[in-house]
Amino acid sequence: MNIILLGPPGAGKGTQAKRLETERGMVQLSTGDMLRAAVKAGTPTGLKAKAVMEAGELVSDDIVSGIIGERLDMADTAKGAIFDGYPRTYAQAESLDALLSERGRKLDYVIELLVNEEALVDRVEGRFTCAKCGEGYHDKYKLPKVDGVCDVCGSTEFKRRPDDNAETVRTRMAEYRAKTAPILPFYEEKGLVRRVDGMADIDEVTRQIAAVLDGQG
Repeated sequence: MNIILLGPPGAGKGTQAKRLETERGMVQLSTGDMLRAAVKAGTPTGLKAKAVMEAGELVSDDIVSGIIGERLDMADTAKGAIFDGYPRTYAQAESLDALLSERGRKLDYVIELLVNEEALVDRVEGRFTCAKCGEGYHDKYKLPKVDGVCDVCGSTEFKRRPDDNAETVRTRMAEYRAKTAPILPFYEEKGLVRRVDGMADIDEVTRQIAAVLDGQG
């Protein structure tokens, strides 16, 4: 099963994708994670993407599509792919259809996580992760059980993304509305769109997504 998790940055797509990986053996294809890895490694593509990402803008279609195509050819995507942060534009939506079709695959659902912009700013501004294992935390909603120590791996090093601030969130929300929302009619016509409450408790969002995938939503 191949699905798209759609929603602005901070909507919880990454969290839900990780749960689907664990519970259903699907593989999360997060262009954001792959691009950040390229930035960290200092590759030519990474350097090109760095300035764009830090400005809260969108990377070019050729960079994104190339990454996705190569990833779909890897054996671990056999049980299904979760597209997180892709497609973002109508052109990318068409490209994804072609990428899947070339490999004898199809898209099953487009699940949109509906969010409130002000609540999203609050959610994003406070988030941080363990620098070692990547476990996510939040200043208000999910602090480590022991101050300064990761619950999962015991590391004492944490990090925050430089673009996790109100101005960037609002920029990305505007980008999302202007460039991503128009792709919804593309998928509405195909009858693939389902919507869940992205501001609900994490477990409730998981339940709603499971209902969709099991044909009950």
